[in-house]
Amino acid sequence: MQHASRHLILDNRQITQKIRRMAFEICERNFEEKEIVIAGIAPQGYLFAKLLVGELSQILPIRWHLVKLYINKQNPDESPVTLDVPGEQLSGKTIILTDDVLYTGKTFCFAIRSILEVRPKRLQTAVIVDRGHQEFPIAADYVGYVLSTTVRQHVDVLLDNPGELAVYLR
Repeated sequence: MQHASRHLILDNRQITQKIRRMAFEICERNFEEKEIVIAGIAPQGYLFAKLLVGELSQILPIRWHLVKLYINKQNPDESPVTLDVPGEQLSGKTIILTDDVLYTGKTFCFAIRSILEVRPKRLQTAVIVDRGHQEFPIAADYVGYVLSTTVRQHVDVLLDNPGELAVYLR
């Protein structure tokens, strides 16, 4: 794989700092809650959700539930959005939907639509990188980094190996 045109935007330390800052923001806005569901869009949004829950649990001693949401990002309208827990378990709870990058907002729109079916108490969104090319009326409540890009550029968020977290622009 050619990496000559790949530029490091955020390194491990910077990503860790941004996730910790977002965790504090989440706790400040939700301090009255007894439990919160963090629903990560698989695969990268779920990895982000796991890192976020790690930080959140150190700040606010409440019940944090980690949930994996599956969606076909290329064609979200062609297959159902599914969760790794029964939807009834999310009913009446505050849910924070996470993904690695917010680009057009299409993935979030379809994910939000499915989450609304379980009737949450409140729904918020969090992303590591907001590219600012929304084609749908979606704005993240918690953003790690705003990165202006062209539509031809691509953002790679690497979260698979703790200690080797990175965001690249190519």
